[in-house]
Formats: sequence, structure tokens, C-alpha cells
Amino acid sequence: MTAARPRVVLLDHGLGNVHSAAKAIEAGGADVTLTADRRQVLEADGLVVPGVGSMAAVMAGIDAVHGGELIGRRLAGGRPVLGICVGMQVLFASGEEGGGDVAGLDEWPGVVRRLDAPVLPHMGWAEVEASEASTLFAGIRDERFYFVHSYAATEWLIDPHPRIRQPQVTWAEHGERFIAAVENGPLSATQFHPEKSGEAGLRLLGNWVRSL
Repeated sequence: MTAARPRVVLLDHGLGNVHSAAKAIEAGGADVTLTADRRQVLEADGLVVPGVGSMAAVMAGIDAVHGGELIGRRLAGGRPVLGICVGMQVLFASGEEGGGDVAGLDEWPGVVRRLDAPVLPHMGWAEVEASEASTLFAGIRDERFYFVHSYAATEWLIDPHPRIRQPQVTWAEHGERFIAAVENGPLSATQFHPEKSGEAGLRLLGNWVRSL
């Protein structure tokens, strides 16, 4: 008997590479629905939060569909969530986009700020520094991934706790070191676009789907 494929919801907040992301997640082994329907978001095996453009615009889209509440409820119940690109940035406390102060979802402390780099946006393929304990990067630690961004979180501010499994923080560099991915209990995220990262990106999404 064939096991049922995990059900993944791609949060429909109006901004994101939704069609390419849906195809990539389906290739990773899941059935994908694009929706902001409350019941489907809460009951899915996994939720993916996409995002392109500005953090302010993505936050406005998330707020419009009550996405912050839905993400919080999923995480409170240990239900997996994956953020992609700006969908990762909104998980931090705030952002400095355009010289302003954009409030994020505050799942992680820290500020998303403009990278100190000679050329922006950071656009193209780059290596990442993933730990041996990473689930997302299992079997693909030496691969390159596709980035398109000018802002990123450059500090990880959660102190280790002896009784809690340590978050896996993956780093990359463009002008300075920045956080390329995080695995923190049921909440994971990538600053790069796995759906645009070829075979390596498909394998990463497959690793996440299998973890569901």
C-alpha cells in the first residue's frame, strides 16, 4: 500500500513565486494547495510562506489574510512552517528596509538590514555553511543555492539552552556573513530560493517534505 503524500499549503498572501514553488514542493513529494483558508492552513501537514519584493509589502499581505495568527497557532502546536526569501525575513522581529522600521512576526529576535556589500542586490549562486546536524541540507552541504536579495539577518540572537535541541543556523557571505537558513524546531526558513536552485533546491525541499 502506497503511503499518502504529505499535504502542504502554500500561503496565498499575494506576493511570492507561488507557481514555481508549488511545482518544486510537489516534486519533493507533497500535494500542494495555494490558499489562505484558515482551516486548510491549520490542518495541513506543512505550511510554506513565500515572499518576494519588500518586507513591508509581504507583511501587509500576510496581515491581510491573518497569516501571523495562523503561523503562530501552527507553531504553538508543533506544526511545521517553512519560510522562503522574504518569507524568512518576516519571521524576525523587524526590518530596516528603506531606512524605516518594518515590524515582522517576531518569531525570532533580530533585525533584517541592508547588507554591507559593494554590489546589491545579491543575485546569483552562492555556497552556504551548513552544519552536519542539519536536516534541510542532508546530502547537499557542498551545493550552491540561488539568492536574490539586498536585505538579510546578520546575527543569530537566541542563546543556546542545555535542555532544548539547538537551532541549526546556516550562513552565507556577500560583503558580510548573513543567515542563509534556519532550522528551529517546527520553524524553518531559507533566504535563498530553493525553487530556483535546481536539483539541490529540489533535494532540500524533499528533505523538508520527508521531515513532515
